[in-house]
Order: sequence, then C-alpha cells, then structure tokens
Amino acid sequence: MAKTIVQKVVFKNTTPKDLYDLYMNAKKHSKATAAPAQITAKEGADFSAHNGYITGQNIKLIKDNLIVQSWRGADWDKNDADSTFIISLEPKGNNVTLHAVHTNVPDKQAEGIEKGWYSHYWEPWKQYLAGTPIDKYPEM
Repeated sequence: MAKTIVQKVVFKNTTPKDLYDLYMNAKKHSKATAAPAQITAKEGADFSAHNGYITGQNIKLIKDNLIVQSWRGADWDKNDADSTFIISLEPKGNNVTLHAVHTNVPDKQAEGIEKGWYSHYWEPWKQYLAGTPIDKYPEM
C-alpha cells in the first residue's frame, strides 16, 4: 500500500519565482538545503538531491507555478514504484502558499518523508530566504 502526503506552507515576503528557483536551480537548491543537488528546469530531465538520496525525473514544469516529478528515495525497496511529487505555488499579496502533494509514497517511508519535507526543505528555505542559510543539512 502507499500513502499520499499533502502539505501547505506559507512563505512570507517572497515570490513564486523565488520558490520555483530554490527548487529548480541546482546552485540555489544546494545552498538552500545545504545538500548537493543536480537539477535543471527542463521537462524530461533527471534530477538528484541530498547527495543522491533523492532521484527522479521532471514530468511537467510551468515556470514559477508548477513542478511535477517522479521521485524516489535511495532506501526504498526495489519493488516500490516511484512516487509523484507536485509543488504548486499560489501568490497571496507579499506571500506565497506552497501546496505540496506527494503521492504513492511507500507506507514504511511516509512518516519520515512527511517530516523530512519540513526539516530538509520548508524550514531551511525559510531560513535561506531570511538571509540565514543552514550550514549543514540534517542527516537523511
């Protein structure tokens, strides 16, 4: 069986472009998470993040608005299917609401991944956007 993780995070005083670039620009992604990432804003391109722990492929990209990827963790069982990860960015005044939906996450991985989005992405992003990026990422 698999789980779906749904998260909604408000980022203050930023733009959809800033958040899109934090995820889709390898240099910014790596800086904002303090972990190596190889990613490009091209549909069909493979990506990796957190020193290869996360791998997948960009399925659909709408600049500054939508990211859809196939996604899997290095510690998943070989027979686990890839999951689908979706970010949509909704501007609201000076803030942006990030909607994240992560589908087809293996049951035994779901709790760690749900917490991991906050500890490895959303909280470090908030620090980065406030001008105080993290020096070392939490271990996966």
